[in-house]
Amino acid sequence: MKTYRREFYIETPTRRAFVNITPQVLKCLEDSGVQEGILLCNSMHITSSVFINDDESGLHHDFEKWLERLAPEQPYSQYRHNGVENNADAHLKRQVMGREVVIAVTQGRLDLGTWEQIFYGEFDGKRKKRILVKIIGE
Repeated sequence: MKTYRREFYIETPTRRAFVNITPQVLKCLEDSGVQEGILLCNSMHITSSVFINDDESGLHHDFEKWLERLAPEQPYSQYRHNGVENNADAHLKRQVMGREVVIAVTQGRLDLGTWEQIFYGEFDGKRKKRILVKIIGE
């Protein structure tokens, strides 16, 4: 069995964004040489997420609107966490969207559904954040 680990960084110019990271993850799988196994991809920050869904702009807009209704950024005073940083809403959005994805690897390919892509969800951006890819297999 072999293991492979790589980190890469995302920095969004906006506070909230969805970034398709499928190409970076596929490059990690290719570099790993693993043909059969499991791939884990997760955000190493508590105000961002990694998730799988469709790469469709209308859906991303819907995510943004839905998350903002669930945990509105303002007024900042609505959250006990806010003080030094006004990012309580970003912590809550991350809980909804999740921390990581785990994907089966078969014959050197990710077992993704027809429209599935891997996304980084940023909820408190404008700074560099780390993403981890860990692959275990043969």
